[in-house]
Amino acid sequence: MTKSKRTTAAPPSPPVLGPRALNRATLARQLLLSRSPMSATAAVEHLVGLQAQNVKPPYHALAARLDGFTPDDLSRPMADREIVRIVTLRSTIHTHTAEDCLTLRPLVQPARDRELHQFRAGLAGVDLDRLAAKARALVEEEPRTMKELREALLEDWPDADPQALSVAARCKLPLVQVTPRGLWGRSGQVRLTTAEHWLGRPAEPAPDPDGTALRYLAAFGPASVKDMQTWAGLTRLRDAFERLRPRLVTFRDESGAELFDLPDAPRPDPGTPAPPRFLPEFDNLLLSHADRTRVVPPELKGRHWQGNIAYRTLLVDGVLAGLWRPDDDALVIEPFGPLDRARRAEITEEAERMLAVLHPGEAYDIRFGTVRDTWDGIG
Repeated sequence: MTKSKRTTAAPPSPPVLGPRALNRATLARQLLLSRSPMSATAAVEHLVGLQAQNVKPPYHALAARLDGFTPDDLSRPMADREIVRIVTLRSTIHTHTAEDCLTLRPLVQPARDRELHQFRAGLAGVDLDRLAAKARALVEEEPRTMKELREALLEDWPDADPQALSVAARCKLPLVQVTPRGLWGRSGQVRLTTAEHWLGRPAEPAPDPDGTALRYLAAFGPASVKDMQTWAGLTRLRDAFERLRPRLVTFRDESGAELFDLPDAPRPDPGTPAPPRFLPEFDNLLLSHADRTRVVPPELKGRHWQGNIAYRTLLVDGVLAGLWRPDDDALVIEPFGPLDRARRAEITEEAERMLAVLHPGEAYDIRFGTVRDTWDGIG
């Protein structure tokens, strides 16, 4: 009598999430399916910062996401040093809570070190530790412009490349932009000091990448390892996801890439309506995934960029559908395709709401135009 062999059933394949399912899940995390009642500070924390290459984008980003938002809701905590502007993710300026400023900057320091390595030719003979100490003393004595800092550093290293000295100071030190820079309607020249000096407390140890991965998924998931690496500007995050795997659920996208997510995070039905939204240039929704097809249709790839310039974007039905710009006393909307009367009415209503939030009492025309291949600028 022969014994039958036991066979082990293969584990079930992870469910596949198409672009629309990923879109609705990400919009829900990004507070873009319906506006949230949370405070501006809570939203900045939940979103793990807001892109802030320019002054106005964080305000536009929150106007699109929060119910009852006013510009003072962000300016006030910035003036009170509860929110700051600092170079962090992807080597770009972000608006972060004070707590995230003191922890996320140490987390992304390896990326700042890699950036600094690119300027090594212009830093020949420069003692970087001594440079960091001098730069710290200068900006903590009083906030300095980058020009002032660069000129002071050139006194010690006259043969160095001036730009490289600036980059070295920015990479070695957590430099924040002090107010009034960043305040709505009051923004001044960029002046810098250290985060520790501005906030009155020392930097924290770099956070566990596992915890940051959980926060990333809460704000941008479901997502792949490459997606988070794109968002953070870091590499080698696979180990963090593998450690977290028992606490996560997994999916696949249509190309077969593995996606991780929090078990209880919102994943709305793909048919959930997504109202129009006006987003600022550099909004993190469009920058925080390696595969951006969940928001940017493949045929529109690159249409919201020109060189290093990002345009303000319009979402219709949750995806990129056009650009917008202020033009004197008008808001000009440039859709990428035809819009029926109902869509135009929805977009106009959202534009009126945004203008009422950010420019109360001011009269603006709302005009629809046709997208050109290039724009002269972003307004």
